[in-house]
Amino acid sequence: MLQEYDIIVVGAGHAGCEAAAAAANMGSKVLLVTMNMNTIAHMSCNPAMGGIAKGQIIREIDALGGYSGLVTDKSMIQFRMLNRSKGPAMWSPRAQSDRMRFAEEWRLSLEGIKNLDFWQEMVNGLLVKDGRVTGVKTGIGLEISAKAVVLTNGTFLNGLIHIGEKQFGGGRSGERAATGITEQLVELGFESGRMKTGTPPRVDGRSLDYSKMEEQEGDEIPGKFSYLESSRPLTTQRSCHITYTNPEVHEILQSGFEQSPMFTGRIQGLGPRYCPSIEDKINRFADRNRHQIFVEPEGWNTVEIYVNGFSTSLPEGVQFKALRKVPGFENVKMFRPGYAIEYDFFPPTQLSNTLETNLIENLYFAGQINGTTGYEEAACQGMMAGINAHLKVAEEAPFILQRNEAYIGVLIDDLINKGTDEPYRMFTSRAEFRLLLRQDNADIRLTEKSHGIGLASDERLSQVKNKKKETEKLISLLNEIQFKPNEAEDKLAALSSAPIKDKSSLATILKRPEISIYDFKLFSGKIEEALNSFSTEVIEQAEIQIKYKTYIDREQQNSEKMSNLENLRIKKTFDYNQLPSLSAEAKEKLLKIKPETLGQASRISGVSPSDVSVLMVYLGR
Repeated sequence: MLQEYDIIVVGAGHAGCEAAAAAANMGSKVLLVTMNMNTIAHMSCNPAMGGIAKGQIIREIDALGGYSGLVTDKSMIQFRMLNRSKGPAMWSPRAQSDRMRFAEEWRLSLEGIKNLDFWQEMVNGLLVKDGRVTGVKTGIGLEISAKAVVLTNGTFLNGLIHIGEKQFGGGRSGERAATGITEQLVELGFESGRMKTGTPPRVDGRSLDYSKMEEQEGDEIPGKFSYLESSRPLTTQRSCHITYTNPEVHEILQSGFEQSPMFTGRIQGLGPRYCPSIEDKINRFADRNRHQIFVEPEGWNTVEIYVNGFSTSLPEGVQFKALRKVPGFENVKMFRPGYAIEYDFFPPTQLSNTLETNLIENLYFAGQINGTTGYEEAACQGMMAGINAHLKVAEEAPFILQRNEAYIGVLIDDLINKGTDEPYRMFTSRAEFRLLLRQDNADIRLTEKSHGIGLASDERLSQVKNKKKETEKLISLLNEIQFKPNEAEDKLAALSSAPIKDKSSLATILKRPEISIYDFKLFSGKIEEALNSFSTEVIEQAEIQIKYKTYIDREQQNSEKMSNLENLRIKKTFDYNQLPSLSAEAKEKLLKIKPETLGQASRISGVSPSDVSVLMVYLGR
């Protein structure tokens, strides 16, 4: 009944949506299979996108031509740039989203892609022939053929939901689990494991007393995620609020510990280290008498509230009783309790750097199936899997981002080389070249590359070229305009900055930490007029490049040194057993992962610097 497709994407969460969109926009005929067409791109946890390092990922997805940034801009209710008090490498955009609008915008965007079809049903098996995937099998017995398959199953593979002593199968609340795929993959030789994540209760905002909480407003001048000029920032915003737990809350929660699936051993999977449940917090940090709770609205018009920071799998009665002791929640009405969910994942060391599996050709994994947590981590994996599935089918070279090119490159490199035994979450600290990988320059770093493979549009490329040209023009202008000591003395004094001793350019003066590029408007009307002719984005870019030039140059040099290792290719068939000087652990890990470059080999856990030196000698370097 259904035609043969170039690519089938299984699952329509954040990874599946980006995978399907990327492959279809590059020209592949794509089928997106989901168990429920009404939950496409559903935000199953908090209604927000971005955050520390995650915001950089969304900007990278946008720079490559993905949809997450655009959809967020159309559906957000609040925008904040986090870490503004720190250096630009740490600035991270975050948006509070309208949950219903977010999913609607994603579905409408996907329906607007001509090469993309949809099918609502469970996939419970793969068609595999001679070590290559050839399609999928569905619950009603359909066999749909494809040249490549991308699995983005989220938390649905044998999902098991826990609330206190109750447990039942489900991919998330109100939706059934997916069965059959794990068992088949294990039969084919894949290694699988179990992980867990959790979600907090949702409550009725009409029952809360916001006067007892701290208001958290959005930025005075809100930004946006997408680089496209057609995407507009917010004009009005909704506030979030902050409140805190207290010893009484903790005491009530502790009373339910003997019914907690986490402490009784019913949950076998490891949970996210950096987003622990409330019971985990009060157990691990017993010396803390309070924990922060973020009160986040689910949208513009709904009264539903997401209680961020109160993720739990305790019995619903204990949850409700404890919540009522939180300031502002004294009369709270609960819509639904929090719960934990266990699900199957496949250690990502079984993948190549295109996210294709090593065991089955043309089969790709993306998202939580690889052991990650977070919408942003899933979305970028989905996009890269979709891109590479299309390129493989089209018999073109793969598209791989290195660690010095994108946070996406860091994430995939970490996963395939180091693996993970707990839900992997991206942080700025994971990126050794984070000053190069800022949220403000993702388009400069990535759009031209993406345009070269046929994904980023001509419009995006034109905007990037114009941004680079205008930035260079402004930097040149600031280097040309110079002031003598006596001409700048009063102006610098007004800015509490020391006088200059020699004739200096504005670019030199701008390197002072206390000086902002906008301070130059005080220097003369002509400078103010000149600055007003540039966009805010260009002004910010020029200021960062001037202020941090020394550090950026140094990081670029280190990046180039690393690139030299990436250029040393290693054949997949290379036999490491022939090198007696390699450690036994290095041989084992190298034979398992089969790194494609010496750089990749150097980052594998268990491969020491001396092992890398042995390989360098063998490779003639």
